[in-house]
Amino acid sequence: MAHYRRAGSVPAKRHTQHRSPDGRLYREELMGEEGFSSDSSLLYHVGVPSAVLEARRWELPDQATTPNEPLLPRHLRLHDLFTDDPAGAAGGGAGPWAANDSNPVEHRRLVLGNKDVRISYVVAGATSPLYRNATGDEIVFVEAGTGVLETVFGHLPYGPGDYLVVPRATTHRYRVQTTTRAYCIEANGHVAPPRRYLSRYGQLLEHAPYCERDLRGPGEPEVREETEVEVLVKHRGSGPGGLAGTVHVVPEHPFDVVGWDGCLYPYALSVHDFEPITGRIHQPPPVHQVFEGNGFVVCNFVPRKVDYHPLAIPVPYYHANVDSDEIMFYVDGDYEARKGSGIGRGSVSVHPGGHSHGPVPAAIEASLGAESFDELAVMVDTFRPLELGEGGRAVDDGVYHRSWSR
Repeated sequence: MAHYRRAGSVPAKRHTQHRSPDGRLYREELMGEEGFSSDSSLLYHVGVPSAVLEARRWELPDQATTPNEPLLPRHLRLHDLFTDDPAGAAGGGAGPWAANDSNPVEHRRLVLGNKDVRISYVVAGATSPLYRNATGDEIVFVEAGTGVLETVFGHLPYGPGDYLVVPRATTHRYRVQTTTRAYCIEANGHVAPPRRYLSRYGQLLEHAPYCERDLRGPGEPEVREETEVEVLVKHRGSGPGGLAGTVHVVPEHPFDVVGWDGCLYPYALSVHDFEPITGRIHQPPPVHQVFEGNGFVVCNFVPRKVDYHPLAIPVPYYHANVDSDEIMFYVDGDYEARKGSGIGRGSVSVHPGGHSHGPVPAAIEASLGAESFDELAVMVDTFRPLELGEGGRAVDDGVYHRSWSR
């Protein structure tokens, strides 16, 4: 995110001495993308950011996927993955997991994935360990709950409707205050606002549906002085999905930064600050786009006025995603195009490339004359086929493909 910020204590000139009041030299760390050729930030540590005392294996949650075969549109009921009743939990099996014992890092259940992106879901009542994703940026959409995203840059309070964008290799943890439902989009690269919304220097343009004022950066860094702290690292490896996990024991707490500046840092964007783009006739999904990554885009559908041509059909026309899979997570409101299909809050619809989809037939006539839609949903479109993770397989209703034939 090419939007300069500065926090805490930094020297007047980069790559020069920066000392504490008692004369100790702070350690400067460059955190940068694309081999010194893209966005970066400079952080000033009390300790040595490279220091590791011990390392051991971290067993990741199941990352195996299976192809969507036979090719079908699917309805996944994500709210069935976790339960508030510990007695009804499956103990890590295919059934629901206990939310109170789960945290937003270790207990994500993989719903869908390919080589570019993985989509997981978690309901968490516990604070997470320190965590670093070394494979790519993360976009975590907070469906419900409150807490604080604590990071090496500083801390970000979160609440319902927030997108939390965490750059690759940022050490962080989630301090859960109230039970948090999170829809986690993990890239294998970097994510950013759509290029068409940006000037050549990276400023969000006038036609963009959000601007820099809507982005919330971390607060001032807070130095912690704990010793021998564990950090969970997800990285490339030989496991399912090409992933592996390692636990690093570090001599000093990673939150030892006294100051930083630059254009690379975690930030939050509330979906409620996204200003919908509407038109006289039905607008295509790209007008709803909020982020892009390598091989995928993220869109959100928010409450909005709908098409105002006198003969407009407000619900989408039938369309074939010949180049992409379309994944819609239904967060809140009424879903006009899906009424009668079984879709509701907490549902994910999977519309794979090669299958033409659109509204259930009765929804077309029912939508005529509508002036607004009250719906909130997050959509991920991918340009490689998505496969089903263990979480997706566990909550597939098995009958959604018949909804257009009723």
